[in-house]
Amino acid sequence: MRSEEILSRIRALPRMDVKLMEVCGTHTMSIARAGIKRLLPEGVELLSGPGCPVCVTPGEVMDAALALAGREGITLCCYGDMLRVPGTARGDDLAHRRARGARVELVYSPMDALDMAEAEPGREFVFLGVGFETTAPGTAMAVLEAQRRGIGNFSVFSMLKLVQPALRALIASEGFAVDGFICPGHVAVVTGAGEFAFLPREYGLPAAVAGFEPEDILLAVYDLMRMLSEGRPALVNDYERAVSYDGNALARAAMERVFVPRRDIWRGLGEIDASGLGLREEYAAFDAERRFGVEIKPAAGSGPCRCGDVITGRIRPAECPMFERVCTPDDPLGPCMVSSEGACAAAYKYME
Repeated sequence: MRSEEILSRIRALPRMDVKLMEVCGTHTMSIARAGIKRLLPEGVELLSGPGCPVCVTPGEVMDAALALAGREGITLCCYGDMLRVPGTARGDDLAHRRARGARVELVYSPMDALDMAEAEPGREFVFLGVGFETTAPGTAMAVLEAQRRGIGNFSVFSMLKLVQPALRALIASEGFAVDGFICPGHVAVVTGAGEFAFLPREYGLPAAVAGFEPEDILLAVYDLMRMLSEGRPALVNDYERAVSYDGNALARAAMERVFVPRRDIWRGLGEIDASGLGLREEYAAFDAERRFGVEIKPAAGSGPCRCGDVITGRIRPAECPMFERVCTPDDPLGPCMVSSEGACAAAYKYME
């Protein structure tokens, strides 16, 4: 179905004031790039949720990663988005640490880090495992492969998180005002669309799993608005070409074999039970936190950056007093302006 046809269907629905939240950084960037917010009828608002894995990583966790990067004999391996994410001190990030001599390597997958460790056995290599259920299986496979190949100088600092507990915490948070969710297609490829059935079943909130083309997102918006106008919340899978109801059994099995849910810290949401993934006891040898005694110290304060409010739908990026005035992609205060999937980066780049 073409965008014009979907927009016609949206405009034919009864006028309503609704707030819909996308829970995927790729959706956030796609919405901004295509100018979707400007195409929708008055009263329909799209908000960014906690769907950017870099953005939900709090400063105190980045402090622990920075401390690891500063240790003698350790090479820290990370995805490109993590290089400029600041800790609790402005200007302290992995890119600056690397410029001052720390061994920080950009990788495209955890297997790259594993290969580096195998090539240099006299040095420790730590992979920053960042992401949701999308990247967790690949990280799990790297751990299993390290065990199989007997690579003892490879470990993972797990920052991996689970989407469903975060959504539950968000819905339970003070001031929550969202009428429906555009659910993350990447995550659903692994978990299955059924992972989000709890939204209509338990909370009466319509949910639509969406792909990443403008037509995909507009179709999800239409389905959410249609369900709201009919008063019949349900789960709709608008990404059937890639997502099944039950997901990828092999990927889920790998993730569950290596990781176990644990209490974790989210930017904007605080600590949430069973919302992170830690390595199981049998893989402790590959757990950087245990191996190097990583300590995550409570942050002294949140500082002026309001990324946490942006990714929980409390404010729009432009409503942060730092946005564009002090916080820019060249000199970011927080991860929402750093990440290629960040809501502030999207709003800045596409002038939303």
